[in-house]
Amino acid sequence: MTKSDLIDVLCESQKLPKGRAELLVHVIFDALEAALKRGERIEIRGFGSFELRSYRGYDGRNPRTGSAVAVRPKRLPFFKVGKELKERVNEGRLAAPRAGARRAPVTTETEAAPAPAPATKTGPISAADGEPAATNGPNARATA
Repeated sequence: MTKSDLIDVLCESQKLPKGRAELLVHVIFDALEAALKRGERIEIRGFGSFELRSYRGYDGRNPRTGSAVAVRPKRLPFFKVGKELKERVNEGRLAAPRAGARRAPVTTETEAAPAPAPATKTGPISAADGEPAATNGPNARATA
């Protein structure tokens, strides 16, 4: 779903003019962005929460040339799905499998749980001790 799709759904479900629906969506997204810029945590009950995670700088590699590249420290938003949304999504998946789906539904807790990733030096910095926390995200790197 895109922002335009969200505006269209709002128009149809609430019988709003497109301009007003567009304004509402932009105001909500602008408020979320402003809160994250201020370093605030956003919690939407039943949906999930957004928070910022800080990452240290590290020496990376340009995959095309292989040359060393300094990656600056950064703060990135992280979304954690809420329990209610997770349950609703999983109920929908089990009730109506998609056409052309190739995977069978997960049946046990052990099959659904991802393997823990090793701790990294480039992952998020925990607030307690300033040490990097383990992460399963795309920025996770194994260290030797």
